[in-house]
Amino acid sequence: GVVAEIPNAHRLLQRADIDYEVLTAGEYKRTMTVFGENTDAGREKMQNDLEVMHRLFTQHIGEHRRNVNLEEVATGEVWCARDALEKQLVDELKTSDDYLLEKYKDCKLLKVSYRPRQSLGARLGITAGMGIGRVLTQWLNKHPLSFTR
Repeated sequence: GVVAEIPNAHRLLQRADIDYEVLTAGEYKRTMTVFGENTDAGREKMQNDLEVMHRLFTQHIGEHRRNVNLEEVATGEVWCARDALEKQLVDELKTSDDYLLEKYKDCKLLKVSYRPRQSLGARLGITAGMGIGRVLTQWLNKHPLSFTR
């Protein structure tokens, strides 16, 4: 669905005597804002943008999914996987791994890599180790060791 919700704290900032400024290039770079004063012209532009996005969605579905009932799916609702499949918005459901394994048979797969996410502790340990290494290197540069037999 195409929707925009924007809380506005402009009056709260005014009461606290806090100015908020936004600098942009282009008249419509920022039509609505959380902290600044929103205008009727900005609201109208935002509403028009939402209408354009909705129209583009319905045109795309109409052109590429001719068997889909547009009145049923172009309501602004979000369709999760099984519902999207049932409503014929998608052809099938699969994981990205399944997709790559399937394409691997017919296409040249250049590279796939997987790195498990490290815990914060592991990341900090690595960072601390690097820091200790730097400190030790600096100390050794200032205080070279000499070995004698």
